[in-house]
Amino acid sequence: EVQLVESGGGLVQPGGSLRLSCAASGFTFSDHEMSWVRQAPGKGLERVSFIERGSHTTWYANSVKGRFAISRDNAKKTLSLQMNSLKTEDTAVYYCATAITSGGIWWPDQRGQGTQVTVSS
Repeated sequence: EVQLVESGGGLVQPGGSLRLSCAASGFTFSDHEMSWVRQAPGKGLERVSFIERGSHTTWYANSVKGRFAISRDNAKKTLSLQMNSLKTEDTAVYYCATAITSGGIWWPDQRGQGTQVTVSS
């Protein structure tokens, strides 16, 4: 059974930073592409970032490009998202998710319970 447990969310002021972590278990982490997605209040699920199994390829939504950095440690079975220069519009529940790719496109598959990120002064 795939288990993904996110941590690191919280309340931060605009311009601040947070680092989200995701602990994976129940599957072969190194065999899966991984991602972060988020859902803001009243909005749909938004793709945030993607990382290929060997960390050679990453993808970022235009809204976070240059501010967020995704990384993974296959030996520790962890996924991270470093978020800098946070904006109020980054407020959302952030989910760690396995990712499926086809034809150069990816989408999230199984995800954890999420961690709340609130950016407010």
